[in-house]
Amino acid sequence: MSSDLQDKKVVVLGGTSGIGFATARAALAQGAKVVVSSSREEKVAAAVTALGPDADGQVADLNDAGSVRRLFAGIGSFDHLVYTAGESLQLGELANTDMNVVRKAFDLRMFGAIAAVKTAAPNIRRGGSIVLTSGIAGERPLKGWTVVASICGAMEAFTRALAVELAPLRVNIVSPGLVRTPLWSSVPEGDREAMYLHAGSMLPVGRTGEADDIAQTYVYLMNNAFVTGQTIVIDGGGVLV
Repeated sequence: MSSDLQDKKVVVLGGTSGIGFATARAALAQGAKVVVSSSREEKVAAAVTALGPDADGQVADLNDAGSVRRLFAGIGSFDHLVYTAGESLQLGELANTDMNVVRKAFDLRMFGAIAAVKTAAPNIRRGGSIVLTSGIAGERPLKGWTVVASICGAMEAFTRALAVELAPLRVNIVSPGLVRTPLWSSVPEGDREAMYLHAGSMLPVGRTGEADDIAQTYVYLMNNAFVTGQTIVIDGGGVLV
């Protein structure tokens, strides 16, 4: 077992499923102690059971400033913050999208991240880091992806500003392409599998990404003490085709 994160404490917000859960598992494999959090108690309990004895779980509403403060007050000092929290993607042309829906999409993915970083940064030990999440929609949006692309672009700018403001604390962001995760669970299973197969066949690597593929990048960014302010694209070559 690699020990790059041996005895480090890693907090994964959105760590009960998908990329966040895979990142928590990868950090544990390197000897870390992990805290995963989401807003649903049953998901937190299931994730902690699956991750094992070196994992802890906390229920928190990342849209509620008081809940976020209580979360980090309870966690105390730690080494790395990973933010992968997000609801289903808001897709559709802007002309047909209600502004309340747009604001709700920004609430968790953007404003939740801002609140989490604002509250958590003083608790992060020297040599630690923050790793946030965007997506390649910010670099190569499709029609109907206006809201998603805007969030991704804002998160990447936020990351660069934080890397300057919080230095020497390191801040980076991971930009995944299409990944097989519960994010797409609202798509009927048959259509979802067809989407994965078609999209994967168009990529230079010949397949759709898996959560474990992306998790390796979060771990890399936690470990590499000379990387900050960077957006790391992990998309199987999606921005090239």
